Amino acid sequence: MNIKAIFFDLDGTLRHNLPGGGEIFSEHVRSLGLELSDDDLQRAMRWEFAYWANSADLLNDFKKHEGENEKFWVNYSYRRLTALGIAAKRSRSLAPKVSAYMQEFYTPKSIVPDDVKKTLSDLKQRRYVMAVISNRDKPFGEELESHGINGFFDFSLAGGEVDSFKPEPEIFHHALKRIAGLSARETIYVGDNYYADVIGSRRAGLQPVLYDPGGFFPEADCTVIKSFDELIPAIKNL
Repeated sequence: MNIKAIFFDLDGTLRHNLPGGGEIFSEHVRSLGLELSDDDLQRAMRWEFAYWANSADLLNDFKKHEGENEKFWVNYSYRRLTALGIAAKRSRSLAPKVSAYMQEFYTPKSIVPDDVKKTLSDLKQRRYVMAVISNRDKPFGEELESHGINGFFDFSLAGGEVDSFKPEPEIFHHALKRIAGLSARETIYVGDNYYADVIGSRRAGLQPVLYDPGGFFPEADCTVIKSFDELIPAIKNL
């Protein structure tokens, strides 16, 4: 198939927080004397992906805690603690403390890895149409510019600009309309969240590629890459 365009997710795909929030969250929980298994960590990460995929729980929490940022994050901490397998009662008592710790001490560095920049450069040389589609509320072109990657893309699109968020297909339809003559079947979407990126892009008719370096989705029914070095060979095999 003749692939003409490659669209990308932003957070967790092109841009990363170091260290990751889930990693620091779990390390702090362990420091409080709670034992967490690898299965617990895997389950919590999959919950996190599902929650942030514009889930019903997320939308209800936004509505319930509108204008109450601290309460939202305490509730989020409670949800993530239970996802780690901690009993509800214990999670209720720990959530305010864990949330306060994260708010005060979690100060990650925002990076775009070298393999991402190299692959974007290689794809640009191959003359693919490229864009970034994110569930952000507001445009993020300045952030792409600050990371030195804005020049690789023909455009970027935040869900808040079109009032549609992944996994809704409409956000992808809006993106496709920005390039005259481009069809969904000629377009790949690369993202790290199966629930938002794979399901959403597939609903819109695009070909999904899951970026899954942590192996969180072993059952994924699509092309999977573990690093950006694998993307160009994967495209050739589609």
